[in-house]
Amino acid sequence: MPLWVGGLIAAGATTVVIASASASWFPNLALLAACLLLVALAWLLTRRPAGPHVVLGIVLFAAVCQLPGLTQPPITSTDAYRYVWDGRVQLSGSSPYSHVPLDDALANLRDPILFPGLSPTDRSGVTGPPRLPHDPAALATLSADDPRTLINRPSVPTIYPPIAQAYFTVVALLTPWSAGTFGLQFAAAALAVALTALLATELRRRNRDPRWAILWGWSPIVALEAGSAAHVDVLATALIVAAVLTAARRKPVLTGLLLGAAGSVKLIPLLLLPAFTSLRRQRTTPSVALGTFAASYLLHLLAAGTLVIGFLPGYLTQEGFSDGSSRSAILALLLPPETRQLTAAILAVALALLAIHRHGREPIAVTCCWLYGAALLVTTPTYPWYGLPLIALAVLAGRFEWLAVPVAAYLAYASFGHDVRQGLIHLTAALIVGIAITVRHRSPAEKQFDARVRALGH
Repeated sequence: MPLWVGGLIAAGATTVVIASASASWFPNLALLAACLLLVALAWLLTRRPAGPHVVLGIVLFAAVCQLPGLTQPPITSTDAYRYVWDGRVQLSGSSPYSHVPLDDALANLRDPILFPGLSPTDRSGVTGPPRLPHDPAALATLSADDPRTLINRPSVPTIYPPIAQAYFTVVALLTPWSAGTFGLQFAAAALAVALTALLATELRRRNRDPRWAILWGWSPIVALEAGSAAHVDVLATALIVAAVLTAARRKPVLTGLLLGAAGSVKLIPLLLLPAFTSLRRQRTTPSVALGTFAASYLLHLLAAGTLVIGFLPGYLTQEGFSDGSSRSAILALLLPPETRQLTAAILAVALALLAIHRHGREPIAVTCCWLYGAALLVTTPTYPWYGLPLIALAVLAGRFEWLAVPVAAYLAYASFGHDVRQGLIHLTAALIVGIAITVRHRSPAEKQFDARVRALGH
């Protein structure tokens, strides 16, 4: 592995992290350029024979790419401050599902980092869990940020599921209050580097070039969302990849446990259940996954009762999933608002049925890749870090065209409020994917590659 290649990518990751603190157009240009450079370098590297220590080199430079994000507070969102708070609340013996961050009952847990404008002796006037209104305008007012704290939505309970909460608690136990979000940033960076090693090792085991793992490990997106923003999606990604690998080794119970745990970190991984479902064989994996997901809530259900659902209903309303509308940027270009929700639901069912139909006919990583990627294109969620699992799945499946989807999500995120522009950005990513799939099916060389991947993926 040439040192200049790793150094160039590390410099690119540093540029993206630093540039993202700016509010101008430059961060988007830097991110797009860095991603294109990464893909080009990966392609060039894989044209040459791999050295004996290539995996070690990939992992070391993956660690270097995470360092810039650790030097400053989170950039792309304030989610990490909520993570810190949730972990701290649980260590105190309370539940983040039944107490909101501004609750005066938890005033002794405040510190100057999380609450720069509210000391433990100050009163916020908030006590007890709020009742979530059904009116979108009132809900938006209740969930608005408060200048007295860095925690987002401080007047509503948490949204994060139990395995994520366990993760927050463990990190909080090991992190002093004065370190702020650093413990979570370090943990996310370590997970990203460990996943790089896992991907590279697995690719080598499948007789594929391990250097393709740099598309995850050296990605500027991963640098932004792991070492910098500390998003819990990195943990969900690691569990999804582990589930895919155990499924390929025909370990249905372990696969179900891992997939259920991933769903209990972030709900989105549950969309992959159809990829693990067969109509002709035993359906152990989806049953265990759903059981694991449900079981993870038991202790919290005993502690918080029905409050265990947290802010989830409100979040779904704000994202357009429960009020009959849809934020799908692509569908918004083509359909009136009243038909988007139904269309998205029909597409989701069709994708699920196709995944079940394809079970056993292609590697599970391939099915998970296009299923997850298509789900993102249909729903176009507001937050681009939801695409982290797709990057790892694209590397594992060898379907690199899907990397266009998370890149487009960042460009659209920067265009928030410009609906047509957002739709066109996502539509461009969909066209890139569609063209690549068409070319693959028509190219003899790609057919041979797919046959080799299919043989090695089962």
